[in-house]
Amino acid sequence: MDGDDTRRLLRRIDDYVAGLFAPPDEALEAALRESGREGLPSINVSATEGKLLQMLVEISGTRRILEIGTLGGYSAIHFARALPDGGALLSLELDEHHAEVARRNVERAGVSDRVEVRVGDARQSLQRLVEGDEGPFDLIFIDADKEGYPEYLDWSLRLSRPGTLILGDNVIREGNVIYSDDSTSQAVREFNEKLARDPRLSAIVLPLIRERIDGLAIARVTG
Repeated sequence: MDGDDTRRLLRRIDDYVAGLFAPPDEALEAALRESGREGLPSINVSATEGKLLQMLVEISGTRRILEIGTLGGYSAIHFARALPDGGALLSLELDEHHAEVARRNVERAGVSDRVEVRVGDARQSLQRLVEGDEGPFDLIFIDADKEGYPEYLDWSLRLSRPGTLILGDNVIREGNVIYSDDSTSQAVREFNEKLARDPRLSAIVLPLIRERIDGLAIARVTG
């Protein structure tokens, strides 16, 4: 099986799973269309990963979510839908235009009452959250610039409590995390190794398929 055949198979598998467990949803599809029209990069989570994120919120009993990297709000909609009454999601986004698109998408999806998007450099925003004693959060989702992942993990631990889930997206990168020495792969590799070695965490990486192989890191703060 050559590379093209492998990609087609991966797409068919993802389509099969999505068809069963993450069928088309108008609000989510509208968010993707709006993001595309506004020139946002097509790097959102897949429908199947979005369903997984929802389930993690529901299983864990999460009420407060911190998202690092909003993009067009696609994952924020998934998260917000899974929150119980009184739950809240705070999403940090560097780009003002992305944030405005995300706010519109969240509003259209009917979950704006539980989603706040803050604009600014994530490191500075995270520092302000710590200094303002705005933690702890029940779940933290890291899906921003990959070079920042190791530092985002450090800040996330400061905004956590025992039982908090810390998730990191795109941590396999089609195998580049193993084979490549570019700055992005090095940062993601450091992030994965910190998850594995930190005694305060119990963690695993779950491989995910779409048109390529990637992965979601799932860590639980234990102490």
